[in-house]
Amino acid sequence: MDEIRAVTAFAMTSAELVLPLFEACQPEDSRPRDALAAAAAFVHGDRRSRAQRVTAPAAHRAGREAAAPVPFHAAMAAGDAAASAYLHPLADAVQVNHILRASAHTIRVFELHPSEDACDPVERIVDLATPLLIDVLHRYPRIGAGANRVSRLVHELDNRLRDRPRTPPPLHGRVSEGR
Repeated sequence: MDEIRAVTAFAMTSAELVLPLFEACQPEDSRPRDALAAAAAFVHGDRRSRAQRVTAPAAHRAGREAAAPVPFHAAMAAGDAAASAYLHPLADAVQVNHILRASAHTIRVFELHPSEDACDPVERIVDLATPLLIDVLHRYPRIGAGANRVSRLVHELDNRLRDRPRTPPPLHGRVSEGR
């Protein structure tokens, strides 16, 4: 469960970066914020629940109802963050989308609405990844590049994260100093 929480924390942190852009366009629509709240509850120790299962598709609907690409991708990122709580342990490349698609939508928002800091949006998200997230990602097959921009961003994230140096796993049974 700690590994799934790490995946959801990564997705949630990414999506939070662009939520204000959704809310600026759709101030009355709380569905993406609700999805991120459900993701946060899980990340902070609550059990996976109906909250993630209900708010994820609701945020996706909010995205599809948005009139422009920026709020669409911001809402999709929030929905994918809530859905990531249900990552499946099957070694299937499709599961990589549960790990990385929220962040890919976030990057797409950065591409469509560049900020003044002009940093590489992919690198900005890669920097959020924890060693645990990268270890989880390595358990799944690589994902191929897809036909749309978000799928290609998932592929690029997958490659960049897998190319990062991995930290060695902790030694089990090691006696710590002072004991």
